[in-house]
Amino acid sequence: MTVQENILIKQYNSFGISAYANLFAKFNSVDELEELLEFKKFPFANSPLPMLILGGGSNILFTKNFPGLVLKNELKEIKEIKEDEHHIYVQVGAGENWHQFVLHCIQKGWAGVENLSLIPGNVGASPMQNIGAYGVELKDIFYSLEAYHIHDKKMVNFTLNDCEFGYRESIFKKKFKNEFVIMDVTFRLNRIPDFNISYGAIGQELDKMGVKDLSIQAVSQAVINIRSSKLPDPAVIGNAGSFFKNPEISSSQFAMLSSQFPGIVGYDLPNGNVKLAAGWLIEQSGWKGYRKGDAGCHEKQALVLVNYGNATGNEIYNLSEEILQSVKEKFGVGLEREVNIV
Repeated sequence: MTVQENILIKQYNSFGISAYANLFAKFNSVDELEELLEFKKFPFANSPLPMLILGGGSNILFTKNFPGLVLKNELKEIKEIKEDEHHIYVQVGAGENWHQFVLHCIQKGWAGVENLSLIPGNVGASPMQNIGAYGVELKDIFYSLEAYHIHDKKMVNFTLNDCEFGYRESIFKKKFKNEFVIMDVTFRLNRIPDFNISYGAIGQELDKMGVKDLSIQAVSQAVINIRSSKLPDPAVIGNAGSFFKNPEISSSQFAMLSSQFPGIVGYDLPNGNVKLAAGWLIEQSGWKGYRKGDAGCHEKQALVLVNYGNATGNEIYNLSEEILQSVKEKFGVGLEREVNIV
């Protein structure tokens, strides 16, 4: 076990923010995690160390240096644990890269994750956020996960119902925030694909690609093409993907907004409410392509805030505050950040 001091964590967050961790370590097993948790309790300035579990760093914005211990989850393994007539159950280490896992599934012919191609981050964060894209959410393919309880020092198994998944939400972001470390996730994947190509521009992209025989490979490539055309590569321009959630409003409020803004984009929900496209609201508020210093709103997708080089976390955060206020003033709709602020 190696604990490093005063480490620059720019390479460990997709925004590329130049923040420092007072202490930094990686863990590859439950035993290593337990050792590090004991280290955390060592009195530092007469108080326990604050701690942050870091995965792929793709959904976090550092607005300051972290004064405690940052633990990087490096648990990696992909293994089939069981199968039945219709499904294959695959257990994946939390430290595995999400997109590489998706590509592994495509290669194996395991269906269900193809619409979730090219989502940044690691597998361990996927149930925390209930990640989703193009009509599919993680909960649709989730079976169970194992997580380590920090205080009780034991592994706990969580089923689909236990996780209380919602829109970009789970029990790990609310009730059990900072109580568990997700160690692995088990997915229930399909032997026979159940294609979902009605959302967004997937159908159009498949036509453009000249696809005649639909396959999970084709759907995955269509999603990759669409995302690549609209979203900046974090390796080139620092970003955390969608910065804001799509807000949910009542149908009566949507009717009122539609009369005032005929082009407003909304999707009917099963509960009778309407989900608005946050990107449209932000673009109509004049932020798309905006740049101040190295902090900006991406020129192709207003939902993505970017670091063009040397923006600080506070500069990105302050920009998000201005966007929130202007959307509220123009539409009377409150946006919520999807990215975690540290």
